[in-house]
Amino acid sequence: MDNQTSAALGGRAARSASDERASRPHLPPAPRPLLLTTLALLTTITAITSSLGAPLVPSVVEHFDVRLTTAQWSLTAALLAGAVSTPVVGRFASGRVRRPTILAGLATVLAGTILAAASVPLGSFGVLVAARALQGIGMSLLPLAMAVARDETTGEQTSRAIALLSVTMVAGAGLGYPLTALMAELGGLVAAYLLGAVLTTFSLVLAWRFVPPAPGDERGRVDWVGAAGLTVAMLATLLAISEGEVWGWTSGRTIGLGTLGVLGLAGWTAYTLRSRHPLVDLRLATRPGIAAPNLVAVIAGVGMYSLLTLVVVLVRADPAADPGGGFGLDESVLAAGMVLVPYSLMSVLGNQLARLVLARVGRRTLLPTGSLMFMSATLALAVWHDHLWQALAVMALGGLGSGFTFSSLAVLMVPHVPAAETGSAMAFNQVLRYLGFTAGSAVSVALMAAYGGGETGFERALLTIAGIWVVAIVGAIALDRRPTPPPPPPADPAQPRR
Repeated sequence: MDNQTSAALGGRAARSASDERASRPHLPPAPRPLLLTTLALLTTITAITSSLGAPLVPSVVEHFDVRLTTAQWSLTAALLAGAVSTPVVGRFASGRVRRPTILAGLATVLAGTILAAASVPLGSFGVLVAARALQGIGMSLLPLAMAVARDETTGEQTSRAIALLSVTMVAGAGLGYPLTALMAELGGLVAAYLLGAVLTTFSLVLAWRFVPPAPGDERGRVDWVGAAGLTVAMLATLLAISEGEVWGWTSGRTIGLGTLGVLGLAGWTAYTLRSRHPLVDLRLATRPGIAAPNLVAVIAGVGMYSLLTLVVVLVRADPAADPGGGFGLDESVLAAGMVLVPYSLMSVLGNQLARLVLARVGRRTLLPTGSLMFMSATLALAVWHDHLWQALAVMALGGLGSGFTFSSLAVLMVPHVPAAETGSAMAFNQVLRYLGFTAGSAVSVALMAAYGGGETGFERALLTIAGIWVVAIVGAIALDRRPTPPPPPPADPAQPRR
């Protein structure tokens, strides 16, 4: 293997990991009965804690006396922090520092939840935003949990474990909405944030007790220049997306930040491709077997948060306030949170269904089928939205597609990723997903407004969003190419033929 190829696969880290595995090929990982439970709880609880933004936004508006668009930063701050910290943590936390990084990440989330609870009596919205950013760092722990699962399981257990962790992040977010909405209704903002602190403390204790040290002693090298460039570019892009509706899509701030973000991402891409130790191996991210999951990750993120955002708009909208008359179900905040319960439950079933399809039909149908389920839910909501039971049924179908799609992403990627690059590859996939989350939550509402609002804008926005699932289906099929096997070595003429 030449030096250029070694760099693309992770350099010395990849070689040390493969050498270590080769030195103990007949020693499977020792069974750890509570490890998978711990990892599943870790991803679920961090997802619940990260979801403390969306259902509490109306309460934030009332308590801190800020505009709705300003209060929305209590959600955006967590998404931004998760998107920025994920590739850094994924690259840094290899070898012996992986376990300490997981514990430090959970401690940071705990500090954020306590600080968020303290911001309420202090009456400081700035403290709340900072606290939510600390909570968002917990979103970067999912790739590390997957790396632990890969090291500590073998064979079919690995696929099952990674699929489970993929879907628990989604299910945790869905469960977090009704849970935090209920706590806010019963005990206010402080009760909701203190619940997050209790759950995070429980997860931290389990992780300290059951997460094992990682094999190997070598720590991944972090490209801090690349990390800083990615942070600035992503921040500018997400600010333009999230605030464009308020500032005006043609305003100087929106266009300037959007341009800075696009140029920054282009410059970061060029820099990363030339780096010997890149923050994210972009060549690895586009190789056969990985390109399709990465494409679907972006689109699934946009589609998922668009569906979640618009169904909440439907449930909360007051028909009396609709100029066209009749749009909206005029339900409570708690009802808007509870409508996502079928989504969470069916996402777990979608994970199980994806495993059956993988075993009986094969991997090529996973991403197109999951995307088709998501698209069907989006179209169904556009057509049927006159009753609460219709919203519940749509969210059940969306949850099925969510569990099917998100559980498949990691399962499809892992066989094509070098062991030492699992954290980095999963981290990049998560970044794409978080970018989609943020874009979906902003673009869906902007589309509805652009189409005139009310029922007409609602329907047309959903039809537009359904169209991007066509791109996901076509892209998943077109990019799903098997890696080309290396050519056989030339025959040695000195050897006799048999």
